[in-house]
Amino acid sequence: MALRIEDYGLLGDTQTAALVGKDGSIDWLCLPRFDSPACFASLLGDEDAGFWRVAPAAGGMCARRRYRDDTLILETEWDTPDGSVRLIDFMPPRGEAADVVRIVEGLSGSVPMRMALRLRFDYGRIVPWVRHREGEFNAVAGPDATWLKTPIALEGRDLTTCADFTVSAGERVPFVLTYQPSHLPRPKAVEAEQALSDTELFWWDWMGRYDYDGRWDEAVRRSLITLKALTYAPTGGIVAAATTSLPERLGGPRNWDYRFCWLRDATFTLQALLGTGFVAEAKAWREWLLRAVAGDPADLQIMYAIDGTRRLTEYTVDWLAGYEGSAPVRVGNAASEQFQLDTWGEVLDGLHIAREADIGTDGNAWDLQVALMDFLEGHWSDPDNSLWEVRGERRDFVHSKVLAWTGVDRAVKAVEGYGLDGPVGRWKELRERIHADVCKHGYDADRGTFTQFYGSRGLDAALLLIPRVGFLPWDDPRVIGTVDQVQRELYRDGFVLRYDTGADGGVDGMPGGEGAFLACTFWLADALHGIGRTEQATDLFERLLGLRNDLGLLSEEYDTAAGRQIGNTPQAYSHVGLVNTARHLSGSRPAHRRA
Repeated sequence: MALRIEDYGLLGDTQTAALVGKDGSIDWLCLPRFDSPACFASLLGDEDAGFWRVAPAAGGMCARRRYRDDTLILETEWDTPDGSVRLIDFMPPRGEAADVVRIVEGLSGSVPMRMALRLRFDYGRIVPWVRHREGEFNAVAGPDATWLKTPIALEGRDLTTCADFTVSAGERVPFVLTYQPSHLPRPKAVEAEQALSDTELFWWDWMGRYDYDGRWDEAVRRSLITLKALTYAPTGGIVAAATTSLPERLGGPRNWDYRFCWLRDATFTLQALLGTGFVAEAKAWREWLLRAVAGDPADLQIMYAIDGTRRLTEYTVDWLAGYEGSAPVRVGNAASEQFQLDTWGEVLDGLHIAREADIGTDGNAWDLQVALMDFLEGHWSDPDNSLWEVRGERRDFVHSKVLAWTGVDRAVKAVEGYGLDGPVGRWKELRERIHADVCKHGYDADRGTFTQFYGSRGLDAALLLIPRVGFLPWDDPRVIGTVDQVQRELYRDGFVLRYDTGADGGVDGMPGGEGAFLACTFWLADALHGIGRTEQATDLFERLLGLRNDLGLLSEEYDTAAGRQIGNTPQAYSHVGLVNTARHLSGSRPAHRRA
């Protein structure tokens, strides 16, 4: 069985990522990209789905682990009756090929060690052909090939490559796993110690641009490193998470593939990057956004692959039992075909933030925004599937309408503030019309709160964003009433649900419930700060920081009953929320106010 989600650490080379547990086992790795089929998938099944373990022969969990300073170099240590040993894990910045490097370092005594490598391509389904060539292990299956280089003698046992060895104080034993498409020649192997130095310098150099001087420096640093690790360097796209199908409720069916780029992440991600000094990453994300959405605005998707690919066909991987029996395991995401009105507003808002930050653009970007506005003008009143990608019937979701207003508002500001060409009079009238419609149909005066959709009795944590996008000022009684009502109805054991899955007869069309959504809880902290309850906001933020694992990582959700992280991990939205809330609590109120 896989470990708890919080027992895993992250490795990455800004093109893919691996999860390594406290037991020294890499249980998840997709090669060569984040969205490639996994070659280690025991996270979602059992050991037959592939893993790579390096640990003391006696087994067991580590005594301690940490990242080396501001890097993604993971150091895991065990104390045994025979002595102490350290495992140094990392993925060097991508050169000719993808590499995973593991260095065993003896700290004291002489510790018997065991290495077990079970490669299973295509999410655990394909057993590769393995051979030893010139002292190296080589595994090939269809389009995939890997090599393992180590000075330790290897042998095959039960379709697994194994090694038993002893490491004494002061000794270092390297293992280098290299991936290359099978039709290409074997790439030049990296030298483990040199790769370690190169990787350390890469992260130190990247963090040299860091600019945050606040109370939560350590947490912000680690979250930004995590966001960088989730960035696909060739295109600048940022995946929502490194995994697929980690459940939103243990044993339940709400299991989705998050190894794609969501457009709605653009605004918050840009704010986090620009607000902490990472302008180059913000530019790359903005350029990815422009390329991805280019084309007919009517065909805008909510998400794209890391290279901008549109077709993300969803299917189930039936041979995997799922994390702790949480089936089905899904690859691809059918939500990419949904109509989610808020996406148009999110893109326009994100591009507006980029313009305000003066990170450079061209006339084509404004032409695209005008085209997006043309679509929004004709479709803002259409019901949609909401930002939560409900698989029930389409409705007039309040957040979606508010983001439609946001898109129009940003277009007006672009014309008035930057001299761009557009029908500003018509857009101003549309902005007022949407605003009036939302206030009339999306607000429950009896309860003093906005609702999830027009006529709904349920609430939605995304309503907390109404003042943040500038739809209403923070001190508006309707905003304060909504914050209060969200705390009454969606607050569970100190954290926030996205919405009540049972309200209004079950709005999302899925059985069962889910855990507290961490990004939404960060939104509540922002909202409390925005309405002047900064002490409450700070207490809530500190409680959220307490959910991070020992390496500072957060998944998508938290199961308050089980006291465990759940959902895909590490989750970009959670770490973006952490960075932005830390910035807000270290300075002024969250932007914006309505013009």
